[in-house]
Amino acid sequence: MPTKYLFFTGGVVSSVGKGVTAAAIGLLLKERGFKVVVQKLDPYINVDPGTMSPYQHGEVFVLDDGAETDLDLGHYERFIDIRLSRASNFTTGQVYAEVISKERRGDYLGGTIQVIPHITNEIKRRIGLVAKASGAEIVLVEIGGTVGDIESQPFLEALRQMRTEVGRDNTFFVHVTWMPYIGAAGELKTKPTQHSVAELRSIGISPNMIIARSDQPIGQELLDKIALFCDVEKKAVIPMETTPVLYEVPLLLEKAGVGDYLVEKLNLNATITPNWSEWEHLVSNVRKPKPTLGIALVGKYVELHDAYMSVRESLKHAALALGTEIEIEWLHATDLEKGRGWELLKNANGIIVPGGFGSRGIEGKIQAAKYARENKVPYLGLCLGMQLMCVEFARNILGYEDANSTEFDRTTTHPVIDLMIEQRAITDMGGTMRLGLYPCVLKKGTKASLAYQFPQVEERHRHRFEFNNAYRNEYESAGMIFSGISPDNKLVEISELSDHPFMVGSQFHPEFLSRPNRPHPLFLSFVKAAAHRAGTPINDE
Repeated sequence: MPTKYLFFTGGVVSSVGKGVTAAAIGLLLKERGFKVVVQKLDPYINVDPGTMSPYQHGEVFVLDDGAETDLDLGHYERFIDIRLSRASNFTTGQVYAEVISKERRGDYLGGTIQVIPHITNEIKRRIGLVAKASGAEIVLVEIGGTVGDIESQPFLEALRQMRTEVGRDNTFFVHVTWMPYIGAAGELKTKPTQHSVAELRSIGISPNMIIARSDQPIGQELLDKIALFCDVEKKAVIPMETTPVLYEVPLLLEKAGVGDYLVEKLNLNATITPNWSEWEHLVSNVRKPKPTLGIALVGKYVELHDAYMSVRESLKHAALALGTEIEIEWLHATDLEKGRGWELLKNANGIIVPGGFGSRGIEGKIQAAKYARENKVPYLGLCLGMQLMCVEFARNILGYEDANSTEFDRTTTHPVIDLMIEQRAITDMGGTMRLGLYPCVLKKGTKASLAYQFPQVEERHRHRFEFNNAYRNEYESAGMIFSGISPDNKLVEISELSDHPFMVGSQFHPEFLSRPNRPHPLFLSFVKAAAHRAGTPINDE
């Protein structure tokens, strides 16, 4: 069977849910027995999101092979339950860097380098690469941004060319658009959708399906109007009303007949009848009334919740498995430094300190770790959260008042967190950290070992600094357990306190491997500890 390509474009405004839609449709096809892979094309000129502020683009999602990617790849992996590679995300910056590099080497034999064909050929090459590398039967490709953006035009032109080159029977365009509700008129409007489709058609692409997003129910007469004006079959105009349950989207698309329609139009031979019982059970559990646990998330980008998307979803996964519900209190670390937000922290059943970079808010996070240690509040530190847990321990248990990470204080006399040796000669910031999947050996009888139930695990990393091994013996003598170590015994991967219900920090990012039906063990254990503190009954008791 020739490789089939589904291309996802966006209309009217950004953030309408293309990523979730692509992920959900990927699941529809996987449930029918097809091997799928998903790819995100980002039109910005950054080489990757690794050096971008989370305020700009939300979290940076890290893959097994160390690729720093767009947060939509988290949606793809969580919904479809697949592991993607760096071929699944590329940017305009990467495309131009490759073409310019080839030009400097003389690969183009003195020719004039142009958007067409050189840039579009490189885009098509990278789309073909993910198909070849994954061996997938169906490749789902999401184009970032909105139709009409000047920066996305080369991507759309490349897709137009692909429709001709791989055959119209092997390509399918899904246009995800927004229908605004005009309060004064009391009605939804189809005109923006019509205009975005007209813009798409002006560059030679006619959508095969339109996903009409709205916060309001969409009547059949409006769907028929979209079909008529946009030249799309009536049954290919799919209403998608905003749902409070993110993981309900695949079920809604299945109910709308999207899976069967795609099988028909792409001439696919589905080998399996979809079984949605597990997913239906998941959504049903989400909707059930449950006791609520308050978890304080102490971060520095909390104004934009997408900066901690994987952490938020991992907490939800764990709570759902235990029959509880998480209410996250988003606490800005700098507020704690100024004496604000402490009542929320003190009322929380658990405290989580996620990763981050830069010195802003560091002392607030250290204060949160101190409060958790002294008051026996369950604590989970992720990457920087683990490092600052160790800094707090050095200051207040070991008595090293100026203990710090050299990331924040290069003159500290007690650098308990220090730059990794292999990082010291590196000057470029982008893509140069310790990135991707690395093994971790667990110490028997520890909280980490009990959580995982395996002697060795592999987790995704993104850091430059590490625990300074010169202090290992002092920490262990004072009650800290290094329960996860790299196989060569050089890197502390997990630290925990021996005399605490649950105070665990991981140098890696466990949030990147959590799934809706398979919560990550560390998050599961953390939420269990929070439930015990609150006296809340959970499913495993």
